[in-house]
This record gives sequence, structure tokens and C-alpha cells, in this order.
Amino acid sequence: MAALLSFTRNGDTFVARSPGGSEDGRLFGGYIAARALAAAGATVDGDKLPHSLHAYFIRGGQYGVDIVLRVERVRDGRSFATRRVTVEQNDAAIFEMITSFHRSEEGTDGYTPPIPALALEDSVEVGTTMVLSKDFEMRGRAGDPEPFVLAPFWIRTRRPIADDPLLRACVLTLLSDIGPVPAARPPGASLKALMTPNLAASLDHSIWFHRPFDPHDWHCYDITPVTTGSARGLVRGAIVGRDGTLIASTAQEALWRG
Repeated sequence: MAALLSFTRNGDTFVARSPGGSEDGRLFGGYIAARALAAAGATVDGDKLPHSLHAYFIRGGQYGVDIVLRVERVRDGRSFATRRVTVEQNDAAIFEMITSFHRSEEGTDGYTPPIPALALEDSVEVGTTMVLSKDFEMRGRAGDPEPFVLAPFWIRTRRPIADDPLLRACVLTLLSDIGPVPAARPPGASLKALMTPNLAASLDHSIWFHRPFDPHDWHCYDITPVTTGSARGLVRGAIVGRDGTLIASTAQEALWRG
């Protein structure tokens, strides 16, 4: 996970190694988004932390191919900083993100406590055949088919992660892309479409970071379908701490042709 913040840098252009190996050869979108947020954060004053991001997956990425991240400094204000990031492989754009950073301010801390649809004590280990299972422990409903992880599920890191707010926001970004595409599945569609890039894939993704995230603690990721149509499905999600704290909100639209 610490490698998410590791780059070769030339000004505001960053080059990162992508991991090697995948069952279907398509680079996991959460990994791309996490690296893009890390590159953007490297150009922002350390007292400003990400509060939201909005991204588009333009084309599938590849494992084992270097990633070039070009950061544009859209605005630097006293309280907020805005960045645009274009991610490329083989001289072609694969991902676009705009993200905003905010200096912490005093204010009322309030939210409607989400109620997880699956209690941790009622969950079982899932996703054991996923590439990410070596980094994250995941627990969902008994009977969910491998290698898919279906929301709601609980997740925490298997490995120590430094107490760096930007790094932890990047880790949250990575794991936030686990689950939305299956949740966007139209009624009656087969999960097998997830194994075919042209049938099911993330189209765009948004995150709102509400409160600090500790990846060592269990968090429930609950994802709710909103609408399907025109081969697209929209879902919204909530990442909730075991004590009921709302840590982050997400939204994603996914392609579903299956």
C-alpha cells in the first residue's frame, strides 16, 4: 500500500509502476484512482486533505505497463485546492479525475447514522480468490459466489499502513471500487459478465471523504442500486465504521451489457 505514494517525478508529471498479473489482464480501476489521488496530493500543501473526487474510466488499463500521471493545478486557494489528473498508458489516456482538497475547519459534525445491512458477527470470509485478498480481509454473506465480493461486506487491511492521512485516503479510494459494478447489475443479469471487459465495467466514480479512515479497523461497505437503463447502472455507497461513523460516501455508474 505504501507504494501508492511512490513515483518518479518530473515537475507535475509522475510515472509509477503498475503491478504485474491479473486473471483478465485489466488493471483494477481502484488502483488507478488511488494512484491518481496520490499524485494530485503530492502537489498540494500537506495541511489540505482530499474531500472529494470525481473520475471517469476512459479505457481499460493494463498490468505490467508503466502509468504516467499528469497533474494540472486548477486552483490553489487559502482553504481549497483543485487538481485535474490524466492517467496514461502507452501514450493513451485511460482515466481522468478532478479532485478537491480542503484545509480542516471548525464546524458542526453531524450525520444520519447508517445502519449496516449485514452485521459483522453474521458475516463470513469472502473474496479469497481475488488478487486483493492478500492485502484486505473481506467478510460478506454466506453463499456469495467467488471470486466476486457482493455488498454489503466488511473490509479491513491485513497489513500495517502508516498513519498518513493522504495514504489512508488513497487506500480508501482503492477499496471503494470493490463492489459497485456487481451492485449495478440489472435484474436477471449474470455475474459472469464481470469476467468480460466489454460486458461489465466501471464508467465513472465519485467519493466524498467525510471523516478520518483507519484501514486497520473493520468497515462496512454498503452499496444501494439506484437505477438501470441504456446498458448502465447507477449505485451509491456508504463506508461505515464498526461504531456507526459515516466515513465516506460513494457513487458509481457501471456498464452492463450482459
